[in-house]
Amino acid sequence: MKDRIAVYPGTFDPPTNGHLDIVERASKLFDRVVVGVGTNLAKKTFFSDADRITMMREACASLANVEVRGFDTLTVEFAQSAGARFIIRGIRALSDFEFEFEMANMNRRLGPDVEMVFLMTSPEYLYLSASRVKEIAAFGAKVDDMVPPNVAKRLRADGKKRGLRTGATEPTD
Repeated sequence: MKDRIAVYPGTFDPPTNGHLDIVERASKLFDRVVVGVGTNLAKKTFFSDADRITMMREACASLANVEVRGFDTLTVEFAQSAGARFIIRGIRALSDFEFEFEMANMNRRLGPDVEMVFLMTSPEYLYLSASRVKEIAAFGAKVDDMVPPNVAKRLRADGKKRGLRTGATEPTD
């Protein structure tokens, strides 16, 4: 029997603990999981492709059957190039399902040999999104419990370089 290989695609800008929860759970369901850090032309990312790949690799380093790759193709094409028959998607809310349902149907049309697998977000991460993490980090709030340690460190360092608030301080007049 062939290995059960799955891809978990996303922008991961930045990787959050919710993303890692999905990766860890998927690593128990599949023989191999390829996390695909994608270039999304519709999104302006905070971190470069190389930085997002590095952060995700560091965050997933303890998971022996997980590898991280960048990609700039259609997700179905990425899955096929990785030898995967499954695409993993995390779902937090009904609104996520509606978007993912539409995408799953398009992916089925493009690659009928690739199945979508939806994992429900763990309750402790239902509120968590990379967009919210970036937003609150920009205001200097601590995000250490929302992202892996390497990502929290990177957010603080990049925030300082970009002139963002990096510590919770009172505004001065």
